[in-house]
Amino acid sequence: MSSSSRFRIGAAAAAALAIAGAVAVLQRHESEAPWQATDDAYVQADLTVVAPQVAGIVSRVSVDDNQAVPAGAPLVEIDDRRLRIAVDAARSAVDSLAAQIERQTSVIGQSRAAVAASAARLRLAQANRQRFDNLARDGSGTVQALEQARAELEIQRAARERDQAALRAAEQQLPILRAELARARAARADAELNLSYARIAAPVDGVVAQRRARVGGHARVGEPLLTLVPLDALYVEANFRETQLGRVQVGQPVDIAVDALPGASLKGRVESLGPASGVSFSPVPPHNATGNFTKIVQRLPVRIRILPGQAAARHLRVGMSVRPRIAVDGPVASTRAP
Repeated sequence: MSSSSRFRIGAAAAAALAIAGAVAVLQRHESEAPWQATDDAYVQADLTVVAPQVAGIVSRVSVDDNQAVPAGAPLVEIDDRRLRIAVDAARSAVDSLAAQIERQTSVIGQSRAAVAASAARLRLAQANRQRFDNLARDGSGTVQALEQARAELEIQRAARERDQAALRAAEQQLPILRAELARARAARADAELNLSYARIAAPVDGVVAQRRARVGGHARVGEPLLTLVPLDALYVEANFRETQLGRVQVGQPVDIAVDALPGASLKGRVESLGPASGVSFSPVPPHNATGNFTKIVQRLPVRIRILPGQAAARHLRVGMSVRPRIAVDGPVASTRAP
């Protein structure tokens, strides 16, 4: 066999191997690739919207747009004069009821003393009647004296019943006053809580964005005043095709390219996989039970944690486009923050 023939046979064999390899690659499922990448991914953060819990005129705004603030830093103050009046009124109601309870306790003590005195007078009247009964039987006493003793006994019995009724009324009034005091204390606590809402502090560390609060403006309950963006807790939300997720697991390493930072590459880890595709949460989800059907590959969100200690991460902002690449054959590690 000539050398040219051998060359043609070798070339044909190489072409056949190449075609076979290409067919094998094309027939391989997309999820079997060692890397899974997408350009449908963006930097995200759990934004905190700050809204007032009491209405009023904004008297002070302590932050500017794009200012970084720590948790607990003052943000906005609302005119609290009306709220202070409510607190003073609630405290006065508590003090008044506390005084009434103290006075009622004294009334109960007086009523108990009156009952004890009535009981003593009743015992004396019972003894006098018994004595005059004995005197009348042996003729030593008069009928008039006996009748007077009997009348006095009835008077003292009525007096004891009157004093006992007064004691019961005084004792029944005490729990009513205590219940009113409890309600007054709850109203005072509510007024003091509303007063504390007049000073709004940062609930988390973050950067001020979407600041709508202005001095002299009217703050309404639940209406956003500003938003805090936690730039130290950014993450990537990537939307992968369902055919890419067969071997994606939590903890796999991720290389992240940022469109705004050419040449920079960030490291991350798969933190979680979404429970449903984005279209599943659509207000009008597709209904494929009737009519024509066109199959569309769905995308599911994957949350990627950006590993700490990377200088380039300081330049990230919410909404930036990124291109993550997951090493599905890479080592799986914990995604929890150290």
